[in-house]
Amino acid sequence: MPFKGKSRDDNSPMTETFSGASPLPHWGVIRARGADAAQFIHGQLSQDFVLLGPDQARLAAFCNAKGRMQASFIGIKPDAQTILLVCERSLLAQTLKRLRMFVLRAQCQLDDASEAFALWGLVGASVPAPCASAWQVHSDGTAHTIGLPPGADHARALWLAPADTAPPPVPQLPTATWQWLEVMSAVPLVSAAVYEQFVPQMLNYESVGGVNFKKGCYPGQEVVARSQFRGTLKRRAYLAQAAGAVAPGDEVFAINNADEPAGLVVISAPNPGNNGQWSAVIAIQTKAAAQALQANGVALALLPLPYPLLDDI
Repeated sequence: MPFKGKSRDDNSPMTETFSGASPLPHWGVIRARGADAAQFIHGQLSQDFVLLGPDQARLAAFCNAKGRMQASFIGIKPDAQTILLVCERSLLAQTLKRLRMFVLRAQCQLDDASEAFALWGLVGASVPAPCASAWQVHSDGTAHTIGLPPGADHARALWLAPADTAPPPVPQLPTATWQWLEVMSAVPLVSAAVYEQFVPQMLNYESVGGVNFKKGCYPGQEVVARSQFRGTLKRRAYLAQAAGAVAPGDEVFAINNADEPAGLVVISAPNPGNNGQWSAVIAIQTKAAAQALQANGVALALLPLPYPLLDDI
């Protein structure tokens, strides 16, 4: 359950209970339409879109040939010939351009549908019961509510509807509140600041439903599979509390080794319940996780992940 007041652990964030909806101007929508839309998207991303049902969503990575993530998406299939992919706006235009390069003869049209849809993030008691589980979709006419992993013990969901639809009839929360809860979920979407920096496992995507190792080929698939099945992963995503401001793309260093970065900040946001403190997801070498860390001169303290990492597939 959500909690109030100070945490007993000085390294843990403190927060208050939130409930309502936040506008999400930092996210946009790529729309794929046509008889081959699902098959085309299936062949480009790390998840299965051919077998995707209308009551399901997918977290998926779009990788280059070396398995490095160029974007990531929350995707749904509202009908048999439409796929909607929600991603960071900072990467939308270049991702759309690259996806179009691979369409060739497929019956699939791709467009930037960001202005055609309203996106809101639902939090806490405002999340409908059918979306209490991550990656479950509840549709009410043309409005779709997508369950997401919780953040700081708060239920979260993405509400997506045509742009002229009235917003959810719940209290409005600042976008900054949603961004902090997104950090605390430790399930980040890739932004321009960390373009092509990670294979999916470096962001724990295989443990949160972002990679299907049984589907067919997609760009970078061999590298992603090899990273999973040949040896121990050397980089992972961690949740961290920062003593001050840190930004996506900032290098993370072990304090006893200031010459060689151990990783990067993936996403970050100020903690609304702890003035001056920030929270971040960092992707670092696993061997550095036991050391004192800093980014941009700011001390970092690791927090427990809100989900288990898969030992095997």
